[in-house]
This record gives sequence, structure tokens and C-alpha cells, in this order.
Amino acid sequence: MKPRVPKAFLLGSMITMFAGTLLAQPEFDFMPEGGRQTLLRLASTHTFDLKAAIARKATEAEWTAEITAEAPVLPQEEVETLASYLAVNMPVTGDAAREATTMEELAQALPPDGKELAIANCQFCHGFFTGYLAHDRDAEGWRSVFKSPFHRELPMTPSERETFARYSAINMPIPYEKVPEELRF
Repeated sequence: MKPRVPKAFLLGSMITMFAGTLLAQPEFDFMPEGGRQTLLRLASTHTFDLKAAIARKATEAEWTAEITAEAPVLPQEEVETLASYLAVNMPVTGDAAREATTMEELAQALPPDGKELAIANCQFCHGFFTGYLAHDRDAEGWRSVFKSPFHRELPMTPSERETFARYSAINMPIPYEKVPEELRF
């Protein structure tokens, strides 16, 4: 008898693979890193304990203090982006996080970050620049985007919407000249 792979595992693997492929594309390098990417970078270059971080709940202020102490040279926007990502998404629950033994397995267990969510959801229905990259809104302004009928239908969880809103409030708008020409309109 052949072992069966659960559909949820396959779907999760496909989503992660798709998001990873999108993020690996150089045309998105101009966008600031999202919280997941910054977290993985810190975990691989500092003594930041990824396994401990994904297992605990803390406020954005508590995460900010911890990140600043761990990586004092990290730019303020990156600290804010990572702290908001952690505050919204930690602790990570589920078997994948609990059973992870390598950095790659832990990375797979992490929820998508704001950059990944924007790339996956914002560029297929309208211009990425005019519909997303050029907008200057606070977190509440980005949350209000999901009140429109067409955005309400996006297959995003409440925590993904919050992650997206906070990332976007911190990192948008991106100056016109930093956006590649092919993505400007």
C-alpha cells in the first residue's frame, strides 16, 4: 500500500514553493523584506533563537526591544516590520513548527509575511504600482482596503490581512524611481 500524502500538506507545499519562487524573482528585490525574510536572516546571522521566537507570544513593543538588543544596527523600518510580523503571527502552532529540527523546516512552518502577501495578492487584478506600491496609508487605511467587495473575497486569514496591513503601513509608498519601469503603471 502506497503512503498517502495529506492534501493540506501538498497545498501548503505548493503555496510555499509558489511564494518562494515569486520572492526569488529579481524584479521584487526593490521591495523591503517582509518579517519572515528578516527573521530568517537574523536567525542565520545572529544568535537570535528562531525556535524559541516562534513558540512565544509577545507584544510589538516587546519584540521591538528584543530585536533592537539582538541586532542594534538593523534599520528602524526592518525592526518595525519584523516586530509587527512577530506580534501578529507568533506563536506558530501546528505539527510542522513543533516537529521542525532544521532551519529549513522552521522556515516552512512560518506564516507568509507582508511582502509575500502583497506579491501573491495585489498585482493580478490591478497595476501593482498604482494599486499598491504608490499608496501612503496607515495600518487602518490598509485594513480598510479589505472592506471593498472584491478585496473581501481574497483568500486571506485575519492574521494575514493584519500582517499585510502593518507591513504596508511601514514600507509603502515606495519612491517612484526605486520601482522598476515595467512595474510602474
